Parts: sequence; structure tokens; C-alpha cells
Amino acid sequence: MRTGPARGTLRFPGGSRIVVAAKSHHDEAGRDDDRTRTGAPATMKPVQVLAKADRASLAAFDAIIDVRSPGEFALDHLPGAINLPVLDDAQRAEVGTIYVQESRLRANRIGAAHVARNIAQHLETALADRPETFQPLVYCWRGGQRSNAMATILARVGWRTTVLDGGYRTYRRAVQTRLYDAPCALDLVLLDGDTGSAKTAILHALARRGVQILDLEGLARHRGSLFGATGQPQPDQKRFESQLLAALDGLDPAQPVIVEAESSKIGNRVIPPGLWDARRRAPRIEVAAPLAERARYLVEAYGDIAAQGESLLAILERLPVPIAQRRLNAWRQMVADGAFTDLAEALMAAHYDPAYARGRRKSEQSTLATIALERLDAAAIEDAADRITDTILARSSVVGPS
Repeated sequence: MRTGPARGTLRFPGGSRIVVAAKSHHDEAGRDDDRTRTGAPATMKPVQVLAKADRASLAAFDAIIDVRSPGEFALDHLPGAINLPVLDDAQRAEVGTIYVQESRLRANRIGAAHVARNIAQHLETALADRPETFQPLVYCWRGGQRSNAMATILARVGWRTTVLDGGYRTYRRAVQTRLYDAPCALDLVLLDGDTGSAKTAILHALARRGVQILDLEGLARHRGSLFGATGQPQPDQKRFESQLLAALDGLDPAQPVIVEAESSKIGNRVIPPGLWDARRRAPRIEVAAPLAERARYLVEAYGDIAAQGESLLAILERLPVPIAQRRLNAWRQMVADGAFTDLAEALMAAHYDPAYARGRRKSEQSTLATIALERLDAAAIEDAADRITDTILARSSVVGPS
């Protein structure tokens, strides 16, 4: 970490800049103003510069402040960051439009006024109760522009303030390096089974028993098939990867981690190659249940989809395999009749089960155990979790620490 003068450059949409420099108590013109009532000169802590955005470095700060607009923040942000924008989305658009269509000078003036008011509001609200020992990390998109405006003021208040060199882009490069270039060092075990075999419910039951899990569907906000939309929008790919990396960093590499057997995509989110390669090599535990019971469970679990007939019809049109018109018409009639269990059973028999079977035939992964269940009710799910936990413990005692 390095220090530097408490100065920065505000960059507004369109490329215009304003240099911001805090006045030192050594400046002649500000000498009287910079003295306290006791006559002692006020001191301004120099703004620090952080060169990397790894987990250990970020943990050293009391708060991580993202000064980008709310729209930028929503797409992705550093773990644990709070959004205190110096320009909101509308203000950024306003300043950019004025810069392009009217006057650079006017854009600078209006932008600076917005920045000043917004920082003042943050000081009077979100930052009002911070103690003298408060140590924030501030970042924006590139680092050194909007972040330096905020950092200069926070340092002038008296807080030991740091800016992230390169801003969000430094953090994003670190995420990509970890997920795309580095191998996954976790001891993964796949929880496999045909569609509707309650894998997600079993995964959560394992977590209640203290078994490490990685819930990719939860991170992606999608249940993994064409019928898997949860009613919430999926996170941006960047946000998914940030949350994924945070989840990976929270796992103990010396202990096994259970993860559902998924395709390389969960909805529209793509599993990064480092994790995907590790999953392809991992041994599996298979959950097996009768087709009729899986159909019943699937309708119960995906009841929100079954209640939306038009959406269900649109999903049927998107199946990634050719469907005979007669069969498609029969499925449409099941939707019209509300026969969703029959529809689920027909879809699994015609499409999902054969697809899973083809994937297993191509796989060279070993099978640690097969958990056969006649029912998929709450008691059976708990029983499955107990049996899987026993399998994992027995494997760990044989394999030893990884």
C-alpha cells in the first residue's frame, strides 16, 4: 500500500475532468481556517492506495465504499461493499448529455455540484456515526476519479482513507484470474440424480448436518432446467461470479464439498471453467427415485411454474430437441387440463431422463453410493441426507486429508 497527496480528478461522462486537491494546514491562505479552537493545526491523513483486491487485503477495512452509480453497483460490486454514489444514474446521464450536446464547462460545473451535494449527504447520513478510528476503502470504476473525490473529503474529515488502485476493474481481474485461470483446489463430490429427485432439498439437509455444500442454483437464482426460473431475475454473470468466489473462499479445502451435478449453464449463467473442470473429475453420489414420485415432487417444488399456463406453453416450445407435433399437442392439452403431474412425468420420460442417461454413459466419474428412495417426502429427504453424510464420513476416513 502506498500513500500520496490527497488530490484526485473527477471524470464526468463524456471525458471531462476536474482536479480536486485538499488544502493542507501548511497553506498560507488556509492557515487560520485550518486551526482548531485551541490553536493546534488540524491534520489531514494522506490518502492511501491499495494495489490489490484479494480477500485478506479487503478484510483490513471497516467499510468498503462503492461510489459508482446504483446501476453500476447492482450489476456487481466488491464483497460487503456499500453504495454511496457521488453521481446517481440520472445525474450521470444528465452530465453526459450536457457534455456532448452543450458545453464541457457547464457539464463540469453541474457535475461538481452534484458530487459535492451527494458527498455532503453521505457525511450527514450513512457516515454520520463513524468514529475517529474509521478506516474505509473507496473505489469507483477505474480508480482515481470518482473515488478520489470521496476519498479526499473523507481524509479531510480525519479518517484514514484508502482508494483501490484501478477501482472495480482491479477486483474484476482478480475474480477472473481465480475462476478462469487457477485450478479449483476443492475436494468436490457431486450429488447426482434424475430431474425431480429432490437434490436441492437434500443438499440443504446436508448443510444442516454441517456438511460443506456449494449451492450453485441458489447463487444463480435458477433451478437448473427449462422450468427452473425462480420468479426473480438472475444476477449478471459478473455478480454470479463474485458471489461464487465468495462462497468458494468460505469453504475449507481440507473437507469435502457437496455440489449438485449441473450442466455448464444454470439458466443463463455459466459455470466458470476452473470449477467446471473440477466437477467433471469429481466422484458422484446418485439419488434414485421412481418416475411417478419424481413427477409428483417436481410439481410440488415447481408449483409456481405450473400456475402460469402461458409461460409453461412457451417453455415447451423451447425444448432443445425436436418434438413430434402429436406429442407437443398432447402436452399442451395437459397444460389446459391442469394435469401437471402427468405432464412432468411425460417430459421426464421423453426428454430429461434420456438426457441424464446419455451424460452418465459418457462420464468416467466413479459412483460412491446410490441412495434409493421410494418416496420424496420430508422424512425421506432427511434419511437421504443421513445416508449421504455417512458415505462422506466413510470416504474421508479412507482417503484421509486432501
